[in-house]
Amino acid sequence: MAKPRRNQSAKHTTLEQTIRKATRQALHDIGESTPEAAWVGNKVQWPVTCTVGPGLEGAIACESSVGYVNGARGNLIYRGYDVVELCESSTFEEVAFLLLYGDLPTRREFESFNQRLVQYRFLPHTLRMMMSSPLEQMHPMAALRLGTILLRQRLSWRDQDAGEPEESEAIAADEDTVPSEESEQQGESRAEYQFRLWPADKPQNVRKSADNSAGIQTCLRLISGIATLTAAIARIRNEKLPIDPDPSLGYAANLLYMMHGIRPSPEEARILDIALILHADHGMNASTFAAMVVASTMADIYASVTAGIGALSGPLHGGANEAVIEQLQAIGDPSNVKAWVVKTLRNKQKVMGFGHRVYKAYDPRARILGPLAKHLSGHPSIAGMYQTATTLEKEVVAALGRKKAIFPNVDFYSGLVYQALGIPLPMFTPIFAVSRMAGWTARVFEYLKNNRIFRPRAIYTGPMDLAYVPMNQRNETGENT
Repeated sequence: MAKPRRNQSAKHTTLEQTIRKATRQALHDIGESTPEAAWVGNKVQWPVTCTVGPGLEGAIACESSVGYVNGARGNLIYRGYDVVELCESSTFEEVAFLLLYGDLPTRREFESFNQRLVQYRFLPHTLRMMMSSPLEQMHPMAALRLGTILLRQRLSWRDQDAGEPEESEAIAADEDTVPSEESEQQGESRAEYQFRLWPADKPQNVRKSADNSAGIQTCLRLISGIATLTAAIARIRNEKLPIDPDPSLGYAANLLYMMHGIRPSPEEARILDIALILHADHGMNASTFAAMVVASTMADIYASVTAGIGALSGPLHGGANEAVIEQLQAIGDPSNVKAWVVKTLRNKQKVMGFGHRVYKAYDPRARILGPLAKHLSGHPSIAGMYQTATTLEKEVVAALGRKKAIFPNVDFYSGLVYQALGIPLPMFTPIFAVSRMAGWTARVFEYLKNNRIFRPRAIYTGPMDLAYVPMNQRNETGENT
């Protein structure tokens, strides 16, 4: 169902051969996946004992069947399926279904699921509200956070489904000041304000589905809607108006169409489709954990995934593929690589696109993205950079591969792929968020079935038993008199 048809163009068939060769090579190199005993089990018997390092490294925060990262072996599993095989045979839409529901869909299930994704692409009201803000002046991830919050319309009784309040003399929400006939301040006795009164209890006439703000329908709205938001932000930053989605196109093809205004080739759509699959989920990373922490408070899923977007906007999580492109541009010609690596390592500086917090082997996502970048290497936007990248990989792996288990990660080649697809550099991280929305929603939806609010503790290292000193007895040096 998800495989590209073989009667497509010869060029697209060549891409299929590239994908097939890359997946077969990756599976061969990874070998048989032996689960890490500490991170795999049928049922967790709480409480558990684990060794925790700074940044919660090594901590076991929950149990999940959504995905598994085998850092020692270097493979990534979605619901029991190796992501490498999914890249060869599946689509992003099918992978999103898999992550949310736990099984691959039947044809009928997939058609129904995809129909809803297509339906939820159209966001005229949200886009109008979002465009009232100066998006062209905002960081794309800030604009995406705004759009995601605005996407939340009439889905929870807590906001609007309870109905409008009765008319009153209360100050309108959009009024900044209230004119007064008297110029003097009136004080407490005249400071009267009538707040709008909203029902404290859930109204009886609210739609049942409206109260389930973390329901599957909401997950689908987010997975579909974030692509429309991202494309609109890209176009506005390019001084163009957003365009309507094309219901005849698949998820990846439609995303490229909404960004560029022209239909992508089947090859371009398929390459982005694979990139989205590879970024859809990746264990308890910072943005996923942030989304789950917020969801565990029973905040709605819009607030939860907005927290995920916020975490992803940080340079230690998202944005690394942008830095890789800038790094390759700074190096320039492949002949400069060797001297650049020697100088960088001697100065103990980081080589962007290498190493990973979890993987102690070659990142399986880079095993697929690398060949895709090679397939696109004839594109004028990356032709020189691809040669520099492959030379850089050889030098860094030779220096640090065996010694420190540092290999290319997902960001090393993803930027080259996006660049060749015409995606602007500032939009790389929003594209990351587009794909990761499937993982965020799947893990939040799973966790809330047996929710317990996250509440770790900190080891206190501050002073004890200090006596309060009045301000007039403190001197400017910080010493008390």
